[in-house]
Amino acid sequence: MPAMDWIYFLIPHGFEIKSRLREYQVIGRHLPSEANPAPKLYRMRIFAPNTVVAKSRFWYFLMKLRKVKKANGEIVSLNEISEKRPMKVKNFGIWIRYDSRSGTHNMYKEYREMSRTDAVEALYQDMAARHRSRFRSIHILKVVEIEKTEDVKRPYIKQLLEKDLKFPLPHRISKSMTANLFASKRPSTFY
Repeated sequence: MPAMDWIYFLIPHGFEIKSRLREYQVIGRHLPSEANPAPKLYRMRIFAPNTVVAKSRFWYFLMKLRKVKKANGEIVSLNEISEKRPMKVKNFGIWIRYDSRSGTHNMYKEYREMSRTDAVEALYQDMAARHRSRFRSIHILKVVEIEKTEDVKRPYIKQLLEKDLKFPLPHRISKSMTANLFASKRPSTFY
C-alpha cells in the first residue's frame, strides 16, 4: 500500500474538498387544477450541498411564504448556477435572518471571496463561530456583489481596498550562498 493511499479512506465518497455548497435555481409551482390551470411560478436561488437539500429548502421556504407544500406542488426546473468570473476577487454583501437562542435577528454582512458560494460558505462558518448558529437556522435573504468600492460599509473589508496595500513578512529566512550542505547544529529560524 503506497504512503498516501490512507487519506482516501478519510474522505467520504462524493465529498468535494474545494467547496461544500453549490448555488441552485429552483422553479416550482402549485399543481394545475380546473380552477387554476396555469398556476403562478416561483423562482428561488438556494445554496445547498446537493440537489436533494436544494429541493427540500425550496419546499420549506415556499410553504412558509406562499402556503404551497410538496404534496400539492411540483418542481418545474432545477439548475445549478456557476460563477461567471471564478478567478476574480469580489466583494459580496449578504442579508440574512437567523434564529438565535433568544429570538430572530436580521443581519447584513460583507465578505471578500472569489464566488458567491465561497462567500455564503464563509458566512455559515462566521455565524457558527461568532453566534453559534446552525445551517438550519440561517435564512439567506439576498446575496449581492458590491461593484463600487464606495458601497462597501464594513471596515474589515474597507481595509483590504486601499491602493498601496502591503502585508508584513514576519518570518523571512535568508538562505546563505556560502552555507555548507551539512550542518552540525539544527537550524534556528526565529529572531
